[in-house]
Amino acid sequence: MTQETEHTPVGTGADVLRALHHGREPGDPLVLPGPWDAASARVFADAGFPALATPSAGVSASLGYDDGEGTPPDEMFAAIRRIARAVDVPVTADVEAGYGLPAAELVERLLAAGAAGCNLEDSDPATGALVEPERQADRLAAVRAAAGSALVVNARVDTYLRGGRTPAEAVDRARLYAAAGADCVYPILAPVTHLGIIADAVGVPLNALCKPGTLSPRELGVLGATRITFGGTLHTEALASVRSLAAGLAL
Repeated sequence: MTQETEHTPVGTGADVLRALHHGREPGDPLVLPGPWDAASARVFADAGFPALATPSAGVSASLGYDDGEGTPPDEMFAAIRRIARAVDVPVTADVEAGYGLPAAELVERLLAAGAAGCNLEDSDPATGALVEPERQADRLAAVRAAAGSALVVNARVDTYLRGGRTPAEAVDRARLYAAAGADCVYPILAPVTHLGIIADAVGVPLNALCKPGTLSPRELGVLGATRITFGGTLHTEALASVRSLAAGLAL
């Protein structure tokens, strides 16, 4: 992966991160590796990536908790703080559904941790059900009002996880979220053939999940993704390498 100096502007962390989403050519998406601790963050930053995106799954696993808001908020924000402090590039943080925190407190804690952006999902972690879309839009609007321009808000759309799995359903929610102030939308697990449909209909940058053995970031970019994240897969692959190392030590 090459450095993106031609795309990297000057400004606050959120300014830099927001600008990195725009002016990109098809096939040249913003690739955001997912560090789970300070050491992995330094590895990705040293490799030339202009921004990073913490995954809740990887961070939770590294702390010994389950994903799905199993990590106590204090520990999650402390981990985000360690990651952001370890690098000189913007860090956006996956804070799941927001840990039940009021919007103003959530924003305050993200900014105190040094985050330049956040993911917020529209599933209820307690029930596993989709949150009513207008209610989620109101929450996103409250986050935007509290943050101003200080956070890049990535609104995750979970309809392909828990809903009807159609582009129309994803578009309806994504449009509401964009109107509420989301900078980008993330229809997680959307089929690759739906990415362009959703991106064209919503009009804001679209985040796509890249999983091992599937299309590359560049290929996902050609199909309509502006931003690529990896969920917890990079942590999972790193852990597999550690398991292999451990097996070798036992011989």
